[in-house]
Amino acid sequence: MESYQSVVTIILYVFSFLISFVIVLLLIPPFGKLAFRLDFVDKPRQDVERKIHREPIPLTASYVIFIGFFITYLLVTRDFSLQTGAIFAGGGLLLIIGTMDDWYKTKGKDFPALPKLIVQVSAAVLVYAAGISFDGFYNPFSGEYVLLPVVLQFILTILWIFGVTTVINFSDGMDGLAGGLSAISAITLFVVAIAKGQSNPAIMAIILVGVTIAYLRYNKPPAKIFMGDAGATFLGFILAVIALDGAFKQATVLSLFIPILALGVPIFDNIFVVVKRFLQGKSIYQADASQAHYRLLRAGLNHKQVVLFLCLISTCLCLSSIILLLVQI
Repeated sequence: MESYQSVVTIILYVFSFLISFVIVLLLIPPFGKLAFRLDFVDKPRQDVERKIHREPIPLTASYVIFIGFFITYLLVTRDFSLQTGAIFAGGGLLLIIGTMDDWYKTKGKDFPALPKLIVQVSAAVLVYAAGISFDGFYNPFSGEYVLLPVVLQFILTILWIFGVTTVINFSDGMDGLAGGLSAISAITLFVVAIAKGQSNPAIMAIILVGVTIAYLRYNKPPAKIFMGDAGATFLGFILAVIALDGAFKQATVLSLFIPILALGVPIFDNIFVVVKRFLQGKSIYQADASQAHYRLLRAGLNHKQVVLFLCLISTCLCLSSIILLLVQI
């Protein structure tokens, strides 16, 4: 009976991956054509160091990623709970504000930072209100579970979701990079969820792997489509939720580092970027070329070498997080 359930579970994971992959793979071309009709494209600008591409690129992959993720999740889990509604609503809010931000960029303008901040925090609050939160950890010395005060649970949950949402968005500056890092992180969180026997986070993670790999089919250098801020913030938001609902659940002090390592490259790079911008008196949302991928380009690496190098570092950090998980087990 147990072996039968294991086979069914494996089939479910494979099905989830394939359905999400196929949906995104099939929908990206028509959404790309729609972007050109609406003039919703990222135009090259010679005066901006961050604009590496030389032709207009559609910005509509975010909607396909959103559709592919939620259709597959609802189809597989049939979960129409409050938590699912909160994740859907939070993701939808990020998609809307991200679209507004992307639309401004197509016109060569910058969208105000405050509305983005308010919406990203609101999306995080929705998730917390639905019961997905960082509650506490096991004391390694006594073995007792340390339940954090409600105020601290709220603050840490909001900071985690907002932080991961932001760092994935900041990492989306080069063809294949944010999608590649997100796919590697999602695979890691999937392995962690499987090891902990957490089916729902595992389903969410493997679906995210499917949508990101399908997206990379069109976003690998040279990219044929972008997901823009709308897609990058959505990916970060879902990764943060998966970690909260999975890796952070019933964690020990040491295993709290597992999801941080799983998202290590965007987290550590963008901590450096945010600190640098703060010291320079700039807004943390002010786009510049201070991220690691731009610094590596200036150091002499070409586009593909930069992406491969950062994905390799991310893989090493993710493997470290899995080793940490095995030590805990």
